[in-house]
Amino acid sequence: MTFPWLKGHGTENDFVLLPDHDGTIHGELEGAFVAALCDRRRGIGADGVMRVIRTGALGETSAGTWFMDYRNADGSVSEMCGNGIRVFALHLVQQALVDPAEPIVIGTRGGDKTITIDPSTSSGTMAFSVDMGTPEVLGVSKVGAAGNTWEAQDVRTGNPHAVAFVDHLGDVGSLLTQPDYDESVYPEGVNIEFVVREGEHHVAMRVHERGSGETRSCGTGACAVAVATAVADGADRPATYRVDVPGGTLHVSWNADNHIVLTGPAEIVAQGTMDWIA
Repeated sequence: MTFPWLKGHGTENDFVLLPDHDGTIHGELEGAFVAALCDRRRGIGADGVMRVIRTGALGETSAGTWFMDYRNADGSVSEMCGNGIRVFALHLVQQALVDPAEPIVIGTRGGDKTITIDPSTSSGTMAFSVDMGTPEVLGVSKVGAAGNTWEAQDVRTGNPHAVAFVDHLGDVGSLLTQPDYDESVYPEGVNIEFVVREGEHHVAMRVHERGSGETRSCGTGACAVAVATAVADGADRPATYRVDVPGGTLHVSWNADNHIVLTGPAEIVAQGTMDWIA
């Protein structure tokens, strides 16, 4: 099986991209194949796979030409990924499939997302700002890790999240195994964020993503963390939070119109054509 591929990351949340514009290469994109690609010893290694496909070819509904067909590292289908969609947009720009001077609409299972690009940041790299839509702030449940239990705020930002404030990020242990959570609240699984305060409008987090384990960053999780922190602070909107993740820094704005905007970098690090023989 021969196909093109790329490897990219957003704050070290890494992905394999599979260009398959007309859906003629990968068909149903089987979960076992995705899991094999993501395996860090037997495959390329990644936190997830994004198929780059035209919306019409996938049979989805979107105002955007391109659809992010996203899968977790275990091969399961996911709604979307805030870090991944920035990498997805960078690929579209580099291949001249979109105009970077105009807002870019990308379809996802979590709804259409609009990305704007700032090409002139102080670091010399492009910054991608993603309108992640409106969050849902629901109830409170319990999560547990390393023998400890915390209350967690239920926030939906395209994916389900449970956000728990802890005294120290080390209190949650290695996160090699799935933390405990209330399956009646999250019957399809949940991303769990553990958060410490670093200063005014500044937090740090670790995350266990459903289907992937602990990752270096989670975009929708950073958005959920910012929303949960703003709720805990009683902050007026607009409010912007700096969210430090193991792989870097993201900024999240919760605007007066109730939309959340995620801003961060993206990078493509490798590409080629593969003969998959596994």
